[in-house]
Amino acid sequence: MERVVLVTGASGGVGLALCQRLLEEDGRIHLCIACRNAQKSEATRDLILATYPTAQVSTVEVDLGNLASVLRVARELRCRFQRLDFVYLNAGIMPNPHVNFKALWQGLLTGKVLHMLTTAEGIMTQTDRLNGDGLQDVFATNLFGHFILVRQLEALLCGNEKPSRLIWTSSSNARESAFSLSDYQHAKGQESYSSSKYATDLTSVVLNRKFNNQGLYSSVVCPGLVMSNMTYGILPVFLWKLLMPIMWLIRFFAKTYTLTPYNGAEAHVWLFKQKPECLDVLVKYHSCTSGLGKNYVEPRKMDVDEDTAEKLYEKLLQLEKQTLERYSDLLD
Repeated sequence: MERVVLVTGASGGVGLALCQRLLEEDGRIHLCIACRNAQKSEATRDLILATYPTAQVSTVEVDLGNLASVLRVARELRCRFQRLDFVYLNAGIMPNPHVNFKALWQGLLTGKVLHMLTTAEGIMTQTDRLNGDGLQDVFATNLFGHFILVRQLEALLCGNEKPSRLIWTSSSNARESAFSLSDYQHAKGQESYSSSKYATDLTSVVLNRKFNNQGLYSSVVCPGLVMSNMTYGILPVFLWKLLMPIMWLIRFFAKTYTLTPYNGAEAHVWLFKQKPECLDVLVKYHSCTSGLGKNYVEPRKMDVDEDTAEKLYEKLLQLEKQTLERYSDLLD
């Protein structure tokens, strides 16, 4: 039987490139693309089929920042499929990003500018808001919506003849300094994106502890700095045009400047071909591109505390219980 692969956030950027690259690797998979609205889903499906006309591509509509939408799509997927082999948890948002040019200048003077440019540490902030479920929007979309989706799909992911895989799109911007267990939704800070990605890393570690013995394995990847709609929202378009030649030069010194979605999907596709039992659950797999344009994957140990990961997991379970009480009609 063909492998079933679900990709969230598939309408553009790394998500779309990932879908196309997966079909390059194995044209026999059943690819299910998840986008925020039906129009985007169908447009993405048509785009993929234009290149791969014989591919099996289906669509689902889901807004990861809306719990009712997540529960509906989980129910739909349980009706459609008997199992899921791969779930790429790729959808994410970074609303209202702001660049601290003063900090960037100080980094230039202190010799820390390359580190700041590759991790956005100290120079990138966001303005978050509450969503319709009363949750911080970035936390809900980047982590909690995916967490609920995984929990609702356990029947399709666990106990299969072959292992199933969760592959989370994290970031080099995932930093412990931006995360706090006492404010795990990051309501009080201005680094919600970094906090959500660090929480993603922690969650992946715990999911392996809980589910490896049931045949479910979780990994995290970093696509590097990719020019996508999310990235283009950071600066005005004319500035990006001025900066692009410099960024291509920086790639000779910063291998995580993958720049294109195709390059950014390198680690995602690499994991598609690996045996999960052989992977280190404490490693994040980074997409890298050399100055001459060669793609490769670099494993790096994650800076995560396993005790903190367990405590976050318990908090997510408590939040799940609290928030799903109002959606009993959407639960089996």
